[in-house]
Amino acid sequence: MHENNLIRETGSDKLFNVINYTFAIGLLIVVMYPLIFVVSASFSSPQALISGKVWLFPVDFSLAGYKAVFEYREVWVGFANSVFYMVVGTILNIILTIAAAYPLSRKDFLGGRAIALIFAFTLIFSGGLIPTYLLVRNLGLMDSRLALLIPSSINVFNVIVMMSFFRSSIPDELLDSAKMDGCSNFRFLLRIVIPLSGAVIAVITLFYAVDHWNSYFEALLYLSDKNKYPLQLFLRNILVLNTVFDFAKEDVRGDSSRMYLSELMKYSLIIISTLPLLIIYPFVQKHFVKGVMIGSLKG
Repeated sequence: MHENNLIRETGSDKLFNVINYTFAIGLLIVVMYPLIFVVSASFSSPQALISGKVWLFPVDFSLAGYKAVFEYREVWVGFANSVFYMVVGTILNIILTIAAAYPLSRKDFLGGRAIALIFAFTLIFSGGLIPTYLLVRNLGLMDSRLALLIPSSINVFNVIVMMSFFRSSIPDELLDSAKMDGCSNFRFLLRIVIPLSGAVIAVITLFYAVDHWNSYFEALLYLSDKNKYPLQLFLRNILVLNTVFDFAKEDVRGDSSRMYLSELMKYSLIIISTLPLLIIYPFVQKHFVKGVMIGSLKG
């Protein structure tokens, strides 16, 4: 009986599945190969890398690139700065995003619709790069860590996502019940709304953290002190401007050795710069899957 209820695939269905699987496998190869190559290159010897022997797996396994990277003070400074910008910036982002999204999600918030429209307007139109630069300069934030935190302290898209979650997941009856028990709005937010919003907060936190960690353009515009540079700016200088020799080891002899070392350092530094996010992601993955589906289903 059970076998009779099974739907048999036609020849066109099988062909469709074969095409889908073939396309998916091909796309996976296209996406994964550059990542595998970077990892393999970072663990290969400089000579094997320069001579083009590295294709898929490491050749002449070596940790010379990682050893060279970790011996440079600028890398440690950039790493510490990136951690600072990511942690402090993300905390500031989450606080301001919740502070903006929760009132806008309340139906009894006077003028909430007009304010939400003003927020949405900034998604389409912005002042542009030059006005933003002039504003940061006039505020006295040039060459300050705050220049990388305050201008990007809130993302309107994330505010809208969180606002939609609050509206669809926090019923008005829950607020009415809390008020009857003498709960204030602020206490309701801290004790009830935030604990019930773990999924969306985890997703938004990941978005903000990745954005801060990968950011370098703002540092390029506003910072001149290298002791405040994030790691991504050092990586940019190495990959784009090839300035690895500015802080190369003094005991490296010969132009060829310097060239080999600089090429190997590029791949090693790419791995080091992406490793923290790869470590963080598994801890928020279960919330991420739930959070990205916000608004897709309504009970």
